[in-house]
Amino acid sequence: MLFRQLFDAQSSTYTYLLADPSSKAAVLIDTVYEQHERDVALLRELGLWLKLTLETHVHADHVTGAWLMKQRLGSKIVLSKRSGATGADLLVEEGDALEVGSLKLNVLSTPGHTDGCLTYVTSDLGMAFTGDALLIRGAGRTDFQQGDARTLFRSIKDKILSLPDGCLLYPGHDYQGRTVTTVAEERAHNPRFGGEANETDFVGYMSNLGLPHPKQIDVAVPANLRCGEPTSSELTTKPAAWGPVARTYAGVPEIDPSWVAEHQRELTLVDVREPKELDGELGAIEGTVHLPLGELRARLAEVPKDKPVIAICRSGKRSAQACSILEKGGFTSVANLAGGMIRWRALGLRVANAS
Repeated sequence: MLFRQLFDAQSSTYTYLLADPSSKAAVLIDTVYEQHERDVALLRELGLWLKLTLETHVHADHVTGAWLMKQRLGSKIVLSKRSGATGADLLVEEGDALEVGSLKLNVLSTPGHTDGCLTYVTSDLGMAFTGDALLIRGAGRTDFQQGDARTLFRSIKDKILSLPDGCLLYPGHDYQGRTVTTVAEERAHNPRFGGEANETDFVGYMSNLGLPHPKQIDVAVPANLRCGEPTSSELTTKPAAWGPVARTYAGVPEIDPSWVAEHQRELTLVDVREPKELDGELGAIEGTVHLPLGELRARLAEVPKDKPVIAICRSGKRSAQACSILEKGGFTSVANLAGGMIRWRALGLRVANAS
């Protein structure tokens, strides 16, 4: 199985990518709206087909990216039958199984944080994705959104902790940089329900957390009850209006050389190679502005701002850094020439000179 753990720093949310390496079919667990481009880029770079987006519950601290993924990639949205949400393609409950290629996830109902909390468990019982029901050395709060500490205690003790001791537990959040735990660890060391703690101990602990409400709750919960669909056609994540720019998983805005060649008059091309490289075997594109990368910060005023800017180098690596410098310098329409001059020449596109 292919597995990646992704992180949203704003909400401390973990998103999980699981895929069958043979069929390339994939699922995403607990997507984040603002991380849509990152997740799409990773899927594209790994050559994966997103089949399902799974929600562990209706989140209160971030808006899901499930609706965006469905619009962009045709994936289906999966939620609990008890979630109360609209717009899902598949409503699941305890005992259901989700199959994506050779990957199989079994559904456990683990309410208590919310009524619709689910835990997804791999068929070999080696990994479980607990959402906010069980956190690393913690548990999801129970003071709003149908929360009930007694229900959550039973979900943890009777469901999650009944999995094998070595089962890896992946939570929906962590606020201290921890990434994974195990059933045995939490059974022994969790300060809320571990060791000799009983239901009374747990309820007493949870009743006295004194936490403020999540900052995004008034926005997140209504949006997540629609599976992340905006209330208007205006999306917060939009493609560049001037050209087919795609951000890579590393966050670099890239554009295809063939498109650049067809629209060169509408663009400013900035070559950031060293002067001696311009007369080398790869040549240079006619009409480019030549600013070596090491001088770019100091010479940003020489870059015209009336057109989108395409950064160029030998392979697309130095020009990726140039894009970062340009964006930090206030240029909003910027892209890296994908593959640099190597790809430009491989496509047979015109150069002014080449040795």
